[in-house]
Amino acid sequence: MTAPHLLGQASRKVRRRLLPFLIVCYFVSYLDRVNIGFAALTMNADLGVGPEAFGFVAGIFFLGYCLFEVPSNIALARFGARIWIARIMITWGLVSMAMAFVSGPASLALARFLLGVAEAGFFPGIIYYLTRWVPAGERAATVSAFMAAVPVSALIGAPVSGFILEAFAGTGGLKGWQWLFILEAAPAVVLGLAALAVLKDHPRDAGWLTREEADALCAAIASEDGARRQTEAISLRQALTRPRVLALSVVYFGIVAGLYSLTFWTPQIVKAFGLSNRATGAVAAIPFLAGALVMYPWGRSSDRRAERVWHVALPSFVGAAGLIAGTFATQPVWAMAALVVAALGIFAALPAFWTLPTALLPGAAAAAGIALINSIGNVGGFAGPYAVGWLKGAGLDTPSAVAAISALMFLSGVVALIAGRARET
Repeated sequence: MTAPHLLGQASRKVRRRLLPFLIVCYFVSYLDRVNIGFAALTMNADLGVGPEAFGFVAGIFFLGYCLFEVPSNIALARFGARIWIARIMITWGLVSMAMAFVSGPASLALARFLLGVAEAGFFPGIIYYLTRWVPAGERAATVSAFMAAVPVSALIGAPVSGFILEAFAGTGGLKGWQWLFILEAAPAVVLGLAALAVLKDHPRDAGWLTREEADALCAAIASEDGARRQTEAISLRQALTRPRVLALSVVYFGIVAGLYSLTFWTPQIVKAFGLSNRATGAVAAIPFLAGALVMYPWGRSSDRRAERVWHVALPSFVGAAGLIAGTFATQPVWAMAALVVAALGIFAALPAFWTLPTALLPGAAAAAGIALINSIGNVGGFAGPYAVGWLKGAGLDTPSAVAAISALMFLSGVVALIAGRARET
């Protein structure tokens, strides 16, 4: 059997054996970090949380996340993905459950900060993990399939969250939003324990790969790493300070600001249409359905054309246009159309973006570089929602405040074009 045939066979097994589990894990991760957007429909009144305070509470997750991102990913590279990803999932599940018992804005903010600390390193850890199992030519499609968990999480999580808010209100003396945190966090603990059995640190540890398939996969990835090292040897310190890595952090910052502004505030935009909590959950899922449908085809397009830069920049511009269009929508149907356009751009840009840093950094430097990009970029997860809350407090309506984030997404597209085309000195 030829080496290319063995490599293709190994890659298919990796996608079949690992990808579904990782997608489910990311699904739960994203749901636990954003379900506060639905909890807010009743929680804010119960706890006395105003618009600006909610923007701060929603976003402070990312401060804890960013502070511990790089150390967590370095630990993953040292101790192995299997143990470290399991540790992350179990601790974030427990912290997310504890959010059901907060008593006011201060304790809610502390719990959100600790949730960020607990989850730090999960997403970049998975991205790094995939670079050890998936050859470069297949990464855009693979990462697109993995990151489809984001819109699918909102697509499924929105109606489920709306249902829990209404159906469980008062059960056991707890509010609906308290049950929301408990029920949606429990799967993280279960999956964390399962990760110890499902994940392997190295292709040669996977019993479902033959020795020949594992060797072919390891050889292909080692060859790619070697080619990058021959082109430019990169130390850990250089990976954390090189200009293009910092530029890519700016690109990701704008995309993430758009993503979480859309995610945290969409339930409140839709609720303003005059719908019940359950109906709000169903309608708020529509933009995320559109996002889920576009991610994999866009990633496949990037792989087929071996083009990355425009596959990041163009959807960033589309996402910005969708957010701007929301400002001018006066009818619910047009507001939803604007949210759909914004979601199409945001969710197409996300997986395409991660092909850029994974192609840039070899070996252990990739773990730190990817973590730094994700860490700086996720500051946008704090800045975007908080800016929306601040603008609402200053008198803007929610759609206009969300649309103000469009400037950051437009900047992402511009910087992606510059960073992707320019040579570093």
